[in-house]
Amino acid sequence: MTPALRRRSRLLATAAAMTAAAVVLVPVGVVLSTVFQDGDGAFAHIASTRLGLYAGNTTLLVLGVVTLAVLLGVPPAWLVTMHEFQGRRTLSWLLLLPLAVPGYIAAYALTDLLQPAGPLRAIAIDAGSVRTWWPRVRTLPGATCILAFSLYPYVYVAARAAFLALPSSLLDASRTLGRTPLSTFARVAIPVSAPTIAAGTLLVVMETVADFGAADYCAVDTFATGVYRAWATLASPVAAGQLASVLLAAIFAVMLVLLITRGRKRFHADGARTRPPTPTRLPALRASAAVLACLVPIAGGFIAPVGWLAYLAATRGDARARELLLDHGGATAGLAAAAAAIAVLLGLVLVAARRWSPGAVTRAACRTAQLGYAVPGTVLGVGVLAAVARFDHGINDAASAAGLARPGLLLGGTIAAVLLGYQARFVSVSSGLLAGAMDRVPPRLDEAARTLGAGGIRALVRVQLPLLRPALLAAALLVFVDVAKELPMTLMLRPFGLDTLAVRVYQLASDERLDEASTGALAIIAVGLLPVATLAASMGGRRGRDAGDTA
Repeated sequence: MTPALRRRSRLLATAAAMTAAAVVLVPVGVVLSTVFQDGDGAFAHIASTRLGLYAGNTTLLVLGVVTLAVLLGVPPAWLVTMHEFQGRRTLSWLLLLPLAVPGYIAAYALTDLLQPAGPLRAIAIDAGSVRTWWPRVRTLPGATCILAFSLYPYVYVAARAAFLALPSSLLDASRTLGRTPLSTFARVAIPVSAPTIAAGTLLVVMETVADFGAADYCAVDTFATGVYRAWATLASPVAAGQLASVLLAAIFAVMLVLLITRGRKRFHADGARTRPPTPTRLPALRASAAVLACLVPIAGGFIAPVGWLAYLAATRGDARARELLLDHGGATAGLAAAAAAIAVLLGLVLVAARRWSPGAVTRAACRTAQLGYAVPGTVLGVGVLAAVARFDHGINDAASAAGLARPGLLLGGTIAAVLLGYQARFVSVSSGLLAGAMDRVPPRLDEAARTLGAGGIRALVRVQLPLLRPALLAAALLVFVDVAKELPMTLMLRPFGLDTLAVRVYQLASDERLDEASTGALAIIAVGLLPVATLAASMGGRRGRDAGDTA
């Protein structure tokens, strides 16, 4: 390849990366641009009446969910990694199951199960243990508990990975110095594992801030619900964008603080490590306590909501369940498959561009694409709506100026707008997975391909794609599942008459028809089990290789 052709290839790669990153940058930029627009006083009204409530509830919700998620996720991770007891291996993957239950579905099921007129209170009254008082679930504490039980697996996975990587020499030294197992956990394992656990905690923060369904159903006014209501109730896209801008500023401030706080801190294992941590067997009483500690989050996050939904589906399910699953399930599968294919393609463009043209602009484009998952769906929904409206108006104005017939809406109210919104949020999932896989492809293979006369595209197709196939399938699967569970963006962007399973379940649950929503909810959970099973198999294999697990 001549130098001129190589420069042109790099320019094309950089342009392709910038185009892919624009999928995220344009909606976010349009949202931020609303700060300078006149919203007819709608935002001023929100700021004077609801903004403080949104900020306070969102802050309390995040703090409560993070605290409870750490308490639910870290101790079980330590128990199943460092101790030997009956059922440890089974519990290690059962603890992942709540990842398959979206927060809004858990909220629908648990509030119905725990409501004052629900079955649990009736059982408690019959047993004589409860007479009058009963906790209210549709409150801020209720939403906090529901989301914590749904999101703790992010902390659990991060903590378990950190504990598996602990140097055995460090743990042996702690025991030699006479520390108890509890002291070793609190004063040695936690400080060393803190950066990895913090990464899982950050995911919990992002998911909590982005949550719409659980907060809305529990009647908790947060930024996410406020943005949606400003758009849907006040019919003010500008006010929704301005409120979303406040939320974006807060999210970016938190991320900046975390980056500054972590600084250049690094934790490394010493070179003397010769073996991974070896689990120690617990006596019978402590083993029973360990099993109970692992079962509590599983019961609250998976068994209770899924069990109640299964009971409703079996006893009082929707008579039109089969028809609804075929109609809405087909629409969900079609949208999810199309979104997954596009997201994988965009992610491949980003990682290939970074490989071919590793300049500052390309790196910035890749990092921009990674920001999409940190932005709540309601915020991206507002941004996509505004961007699509400006595009359609621009085309129509240009047609009028040229004396041509106005084409009307080209993107607004179409499936294209829905797919654009999905890409803005989930292209980070595919690009992140593919970036890690591409980094493991030796650069010498690219050099060998160039030596044999293969250009960048040919080398990608013939050399890199076969090696990336597992990552491509994993990225497509994760995006497919994320889209199938997505609620707020689908609500805001879907064309008239197009309802996915998530939207159908939301509509039925909002009408207090949870028995009819149970079949659709279980279908969404079943789809969510696919990546959970893959993750469980991966963790089980790694644990067996690293620690020789024979439990």
